[in-house]
Amino acid sequence: MNYETVIGMEVHVELGTASKMFCSCPAEHFQVPPNRHVCPVCTAQPGALPVINGRAVELTVMTGMALNSRIRPRSVFARKNYTYPDLPKGYQISQYERPLCEGGHVDIAADGESRRVGIVRVHLEEDTGKLLHEGGASHVDLNRAGVPLMEIVSDASIRSAAEAGAYVQKIRQIVRYLGASSGDMEKGALRCEANISVRPAGSEALGTKVEVKNLNSFRSVRNAIDYEVERQVEVLEAGGQVRQVTMGWDETAEVTREQRSKEEADDYRYFPEPDLLELDLPEAWIEEVRGRLPELPDARAAALTALGLAPRDAEQLAEDGAVADYFEQVVAAGADPRTAANWVTGEIFRLLNESGGDIEALKVRPPQLAELIALAAAGAVSGPAAREVFGAMAESGGSPARIVEERGLQQVSDTGELESQVDEVIAAQADAADKVRSGDPKPIGFLVGQVMRATRGRANPQRVQELLRERLLS
Repeated sequence: MNYETVIGMEVHVELGTASKMFCSCPAEHFQVPPNRHVCPVCTAQPGALPVINGRAVELTVMTGMALNSRIRPRSVFARKNYTYPDLPKGYQISQYERPLCEGGHVDIAADGESRRVGIVRVHLEEDTGKLLHEGGASHVDLNRAGVPLMEIVSDASIRSAAEAGAYVQKIRQIVRYLGASSGDMEKGALRCEANISVRPAGSEALGTKVEVKNLNSFRSVRNAIDYEVERQVEVLEAGGQVRQVTMGWDETAEVTREQRSKEEADDYRYFPEPDLLELDLPEAWIEEVRGRLPELPDARAAALTALGLAPRDAEQLAEDGAVADYFEQVVAAGADPRTAANWVTGEIFRLLNESGGDIEALKVRPPQLAELIALAAAGAVSGPAAREVFGAMAESGGSPARIVEERGLQQVSDTGELESQVDEVIAAQADAADKVRSGDPKPIGFLVGQVMRATRGRANPQRVQELLRERLLS
């Protein structure tokens, strides 16, 4: 029997605020000594009262707008009751019946096709603490408890692991564009859960849903879904029934493991948070926030394509807002868009991969890269010399024209100077030269390379090739 996969995603995004959701403790918790950023509010001491973080509300509203959601003028925080060692209150302040944002959609591309994934809701809550298991004992670190957490819930329109991975990537791209979160999955700033079921192809009835947790990378999203789909199909093919449970993804063994039976909303006994008033958002404030939305990734990619870039290059540059800003600054400084795109997706991306840093920290600034592109276009430096200049700029910054002058990298086009270098290479590489004289043009490229090497990349390669042909083929 053929089966269809049905997937809904829950993406949890830690918001990039300075303080926690309901108190003034610092929200930073990565590589912070355990239980340093805690107070009576986030540790649930008697008499401590929460206060809503306005910036977290603003970032959630901006995300909802970017996802084409409807912003609720009035929303309510609720208590979600459950007992777990890293939840000091014994409940989590979240949203249930009246979230900040409802509905919406996001467009993705996967398996060569474009798809639209519906958004059910975007709501705001507080994060839990973290359990640490070591030396045969368990410890709790509450630095993360109370950090603002935005949950984005999709509908069940996702049909494959590839689509789910593309969806999570798009969500991460959007929250990074908005400055809502770093989206760093390795640090837990963005993590997700997949609700997966399978059904006979063509059936309208949904299969039994299984929730898979602990998905903290794009790779784990794809691999966990593929594994769980295969597991459910095997159960059904063997005549069994899929049980509604919560599974954890074991990254090392690459299998899902049952954790507990799946909770329903009634199990959490939601009720309005009595210590917080209803959240009332004035229409004027909502429109003011909407007016501050940046240009979003899809629109940015379309604008870059309009500059004459190939769609693939435009998508690469638009993937990160800071990279797109950098590229546009290079073009604004006078560089040809296509040439600038080649440099950014080539040499700049290589630097970023090597350093693991942000593009804002690079010593090669947009005006200097545009100047280097102009030097190469004018024939003042050859391609190899331009790359040497770029390497020097990457190490210490500075003007490319000054580096060319200091290192003597001006391109040599003078026929007299090049003739002597060409004659020396012909004499030194007699076998290759004889092959060219015999009618085989292939060694010409090798001979050009030898001249370029002898001149430290300063020779004009086009003029060198012309001289070689004059010498060997005339």
